[in-house]
Amino acid sequence: MAEVGAGGAAPRYRGGLNESTWEQELETIPMFMTRCPAEIDAARQPELACLQSLLFDEERSPEELARLYKNEGNEYFKEKDYGKAVLSYTEGLKKKCQDPELGAVLLTNRAAAQARLGNYRSALNDAIQARRLKPSHLKAIVRGALCHLELKNFSEAVEWCEEGLQIDPKEKKLLEVRAKASKLKRIEERDVRKAKVMERKEQSRKESLLAAIKERNIKVVLEPSNEEEEVSDALAEMSLDGFHSDNALGAKVHLDADGSLNWPVLFLYPEHEQTDFIAAFHENTRFIDHLMVMFAELPPWDLERKYLPSNLEVSNSTFNFSCDFWGKINQMTPFNLCRYFVKAGTPTVLAFVKRSPFSKKYFSSKKVHRL
Repeated sequence: MAEVGAGGAAPRYRGGLNESTWEQELETIPMFMTRCPAEIDAARQPELACLQSLLFDEERSPEELARLYKNEGNEYFKEKDYGKAVLSYTEGLKKKCQDPELGAVLLTNRAAAQARLGNYRSALNDAIQARRLKPSHLKAIVRGALCHLELKNFSEAVEWCEEGLQIDPKEKKLLEVRAKASKLKRIEERDVRKAKVMERKEQSRKESLLAAIKERNIKVVLEPSNEEEEVSDALAEMSLDGFHSDNALGAKVHLDADGSLNWPVLFLYPEHEQTDFIAAFHENTRFIDHLMVMFAELPPWDLERKYLPSNLEVSNSTFNFSCDFWGKINQMTPFNLCRYFVKAGTPTVLAFVKRSPFSKKYFSSKKVHRL
């Protein structure tokens, strides 16, 4: 029978439980608890602390304590609280019980919890230790094979499966893992073979390219520096990976099917701060051929309508060692790099209007030589 508390307080059952919250209050009594709290405060929960002390009494044998922690870990595992399960299994292992079967189970269970957390390397180490304690422990072998599969150790996964199937030839999980690992191993080996073939082809391509550059006596500066140092003519000492282009399109110098060099070339128009880019400038093509295409229609920035192909002169923009030498290029000759310096894989040329005030001022302090 419920009683009404003084002053309109919520009614309480005889024995002190509140009618509206009796279920929650009952949950705080150890005898009626359905779930143990994650942490026990001895000051606020003395009954639980006492029970915990009795449960894990140090007078118990290491085997008993290890088994209790194993059961606790299993409960956490069922609740999918894998982090706490790992901690429980670890505490059980710390008891150093002399039962190899129990030790193997604790290690295998911890491996399963670690795997659920994505810690496959730690899980594999536990599986390896479990097998040392009990080589025939099939669950440890299954767990190790799965970890090897996740870590892409396909050969090792197959080996573990083969060893486990000697114990139980019908173990379904091992048969599945072996089939999957074998397939992935074949794919990996195929990809490695293909990569080696491509690497050899790329190496041959680069060597042919360097031979062509050396044959043409082209001077190459891999990375611009303040001193504009020239790379030695001994191109054999030049890194094959050093030939690259920093242009936005990623175009690179290459040999075509006829064995001719094609260069990415950047055109600069300093007077108007404009640029043009040619991804593949054939070495036998004349500058005038490209200028005729680029200026077939006058660009919108040429308000004075003076950038006509026949009205332009082109200059090599790359300094030589004295840093004050510029070469003016005859537009009617083929693109001949034999007397140029190339930086970072991309020749750069400047175009000006002939005899314009801007051109005269630009070159007034520079030594100019016609190429």
